[in-house]
Amino acid sequence: MSAVSPVVASLVNVMKYVDEFRNPQLIRQASDEIRRLADPARHYRIMEVCGGHTHAIYRFALADLLPQNLELVHGPGCPVCVLPMGRIDEGLSLVEEHHAIVTTFGDVMRVPGRHGSPLERKARGADIRMVYSPLDALKVARQEPDRHVVFFAIGFETTAPSTALTLRRARELGVTNFSVFSNHVTIVPAIRAILDSPDMRLDAFIGPGHVSTVIGGRPYAFIARDYRKPVVISGFEPLDLLQSIVMILRQLRDGRSEVENQYNRVVPWDGNLPALRVLADVFELRPYFEWRGLGFISQSALKLRAEYARWDAEARFAMPGVRVTDPKAAQCGEVLKGVLKPHECKLFGTECTPERPVGALMVSSEGACAAYFSYVHRRGQSLAQQTTS
Repeated sequence: MSAVSPVVASLVNVMKYVDEFRNPQLIRQASDEIRRLADPARHYRIMEVCGGHTHAIYRFALADLLPQNLELVHGPGCPVCVLPMGRIDEGLSLVEEHHAIVTTFGDVMRVPGRHGSPLERKARGADIRMVYSPLDALKVARQEPDRHVVFFAIGFETTAPSTALTLRRARELGVTNFSVFSNHVTIVPAIRAILDSPDMRLDAFIGPGHVSTVIGGRPYAFIARDYRKPVVISGFEPLDLLQSIVMILRQLRDGRSEVENQYNRVVPWDGNLPALRVLADVFELRPYFEWRGLGFISQSALKLRAEYARWDAEARFAMPGVRVTDPKAAQCGEVLKGVLKPHECKLFGTECTPERPVGALMVSSEGACAAYFSYVHRRGQSLAQQTTS
């Protein structure tokens, strides 16, 4: 645990329950310490990479506890949000052209493609099913041996191990009517792409909590070493995030650039070694992969190794290789890169809402636009209605 307020640090070390991480007294102390550490003559821009952090920041109104010269920038840490529209269309082509059953997580069901979301296509008769895990998809394949079942896999290193273990299980059982359409991406190349972006100025990163439970803290060392930016891996409760900001400000004050682990109750420095081994066994890096808003990033996504080609949907079926640009008026890319805030998008709250999303950032609960709409936009509307009534 790095140097923080002695009271906060001593208590966080022994905390066990969620309520303790929402203790109003400790939150006020952390907020006061942030205000003491923030240089009033300086403007700070700190990116929280993880979509779960973005959701927590809006849900708990943490920005209201920060000084005005400290800006939180939302990063590309929502896997549904960074998936380009063309990959949705490719997955849906497996239903229409190859008569497969496509299974996927609930968030993907609502991501718009060119001709509607998977949920809308399901309503028109396509055999697309929501599952809670890749093992559920494998179960469908075993129950319907005369149909081919595809699992539309998505997520960072957080969810990739479960896909890898399912593929191992499919091979062990000899289930040949099952395959995976892999859209798993990796977090580090995306962070590097943001750091190399000429229009992005950042002072530090709140490191992702979920991904880090698998990969650990070591992969972020290049950020501190090569770019001289502090990184603090954070948990998801209010006190977690505020304490992480304290740790970042202390680094900036002291002229340090290090990777620190505030979330050490969950994140091991070297990561989850069994999970990393199964990933290495089943997956390899793609030469390049397209990200919404960030373009093509080399070695930023996972594909199945040749040993698993029999269970690789992209190897088994002719895929159209569709590239689709977002609707011109939507500004998902700018929001993903932190150039715009969600409410600054031209479509936000009018044409694009959680009920009728135009862009992927309004679909997932971890999407910056959905979080802002739920916790800030609606609250502002409610306050306005109270004022005028």
